[in-house]
Amino acid sequence: MLNIPDTGQKRIVVIGAGFAGVSFASRIAKQDVQLVFIDKINYHQFQPLLYQVSMAGLEPSSISFPIRRLFQKKKNVFIRIASLESVDHEKKRIQTSSGEIWYDALVIATGARTNFYGNKNLEKRAYTLKSVSDSLKLRNAILEDYEKALSEPDYDKRQKYIDIVIVGGGATGVELAGALAEMKKYILPKEYVEIDSKEMDIYLVQSGDRLLNSMSEKSSARALKELQRLNVNVVLNKRVSDFDGTHVHLDSGEKIYCKKLIWAAGICCDPIKGLPEDSRDRSNRLHVDGNLKVANVKDVFALGDIASMKSAEYEYGHPQVAQPAIQQGRYLAKHLLDILEGKTVKNFEYKDKGSMATIGRHQAVVDLKNAKFGGFSAWILWLVVHLYSILGFKNRLLVLFNWIWNYITYDQSLRLIIKQNEQTSTKDDNVSNG
Repeated sequence: MLNIPDTGQKRIVVIGAGFAGVSFASRIAKQDVQLVFIDKINYHQFQPLLYQVSMAGLEPSSISFPIRRLFQKKKNVFIRIASLESVDHEKKRIQTSSGEIWYDALVIATGARTNFYGNKNLEKRAYTLKSVSDSLKLRNAILEDYEKALSEPDYDKRQKYIDIVIVGGGATGVELAGALAEMKKYILPKEYVEIDSKEMDIYLVQSGDRLLNSMSEKSSARALKELQRLNVNVVLNKRVSDFDGTHVHLDSGEKIYCKKLIWAAGICCDPIKGLPEDSRDRSNRLHVDGNLKVANVKDVFALGDIASMKSAEYEYGHPQVAQPAIQQGRYLAKHLLDILEGKTVKNFEYKDKGSMATIGRHQAVVDLKNAKFGGFSAWILWLVVHLYSILGFKNRLLVLFNWIWNYITYDQSLRLIIKQNEQTSTKDDNVSNG
């Protein structure tokens, strides 16, 4: 068991500390319930800025917030670090990696993972950006390869260390390509002077005919123009079919020589063991009704990326981005107790506040309901919205300071290669530098 006391209150179990889980939990905790919050890690991570961690623009701690700190003064909240293994919806129990627990209501907000569409080579060799750990791994790889490139006299062999391929023309791919282009323009010439920065090639491969498919054609065209201005090689209407560790293979038969491929081309969800097969779709998203209750089971709800609420406007469910997740969390926290008591409540309605993506210094694109624009004003709006959305006042200050410093100096100060030693030595640990 997870050693949770029975307080006589309704027990709400929440799985996942992403945008949806935190949005729901932080509000339901104010009511007369017992909240059990379960996640595999002990912090919330602000995923929209993971790419800046990988580009050494931000420290991991500035976009991460400890879960326990959110509920320091809440005696009705119990936090456990564990992963969900299965759900017994008939007995209203779940099995986790740390034991079993019963619930009155279960809220599943486990998010999504990278979708490699069954390609094992890509899954094995590509870098992803779904967690802080992923970001640090990518940052280490980029910086280590710059160091290796300094010692490689052969031009062709050097290319595999400094060229990078990004797959996926959504917001993550576009923002990552822009950040890499800024690093190429401002960092390489100052810190890696022995490398001709013009040798570095950045490729952004998109299977469709335009970037930022979820945004307007105007914003898409502007993003393409800005990336090309930054000398990013944008490849449209082609798919990556394979990656052998040194060559990226396209379905056109072309090959790109590099050893780093970043996959930002799609997401899917892990199946929840124990729930009926007909409660999920092909991507393992859970079908939910207007109250976000999972189809064909009692007192189980789903939020965020894993929830699929279909409608005439959203044929495939709401977009798997932060805003729907946050709004769903707020809605369910407000209405859950009434739903459990069988009362009729209004259905969830997603209010689309718009989309945005940054492309580099001074450049972003924004699609609002009544306006679509880009450039410096869009970039400022992007900064404000993301700064406001980060959890914790201290974290906001850290991010703001880094952004101001980067803006003034055209530099980032966080290019450290930090890895865990393969072997640790007690003797070495006790040696004094004095």
